[in-house]
Order: sequence, then C-alpha cells, then structure tokens
Amino acid sequence: MAEDVFKALADPTRRRILDELAERNGQTLFEICARLVTKHGLSLSRQAISQHLAVLESAGLVVARRQGRYKFHDLNTGPLEHIVTRWLTPEAPESSP
Repeated sequence: MAEDVFKALADPTRRRILDELAERNGQTLFEICARLVTKHGLSLSRQAISQHLAVLESAGLVVARRQGRYKFHDLNTGPLEHIVTRWLTPEAPESSP
C-alpha cells in the first residue's frame, strides 16, 4: 500500500490535484481541471486529469462519490497518516535490568 502512495505522490500533477482538494474538498473533474488551468497553468485534457485521479484513488488518497449525475472527489489523508506515524511515532522505552 505504501508503494502505491509513494508512486502517486511522485508526480507533480497529482500533488497539485491533492493540493487543490486539500484547499477545497468535494470537487468534480470539471472543477479540478478549471482550477489547475487558472491557478497553475496546467492545460491537460480532462482524460489526463481523470487518469491521474484514478492513480490517486487506487492509492487511497482520493475517494470518489456519486451524487446524481455528478462525481465528487474528496481527499483522504488516511494513507499519509499511516506513513507519517510509521516514522514519527516514538519508540517504546527500553526496560532497564
């Protein structure tokens, strides 16, 4: 699972998508595309952004939900928290004899 997260985070476009979802959760594909163009100057096709979102979804970093005919994307920080606690959790003190 951690490999998928690192692979997803390796691409700068996917990191920007996550930044946009962190700033405003629950966006449609159209909204994400518009924000990437206006804020970052990325003029990728909707299909390309959709493929990036699929990689983020498979890593568990984005959760998609359908409401009527719309598909909203939400940031899921769970996999990142798992990675962070792996290295930042203090070790249990060793017992002395």
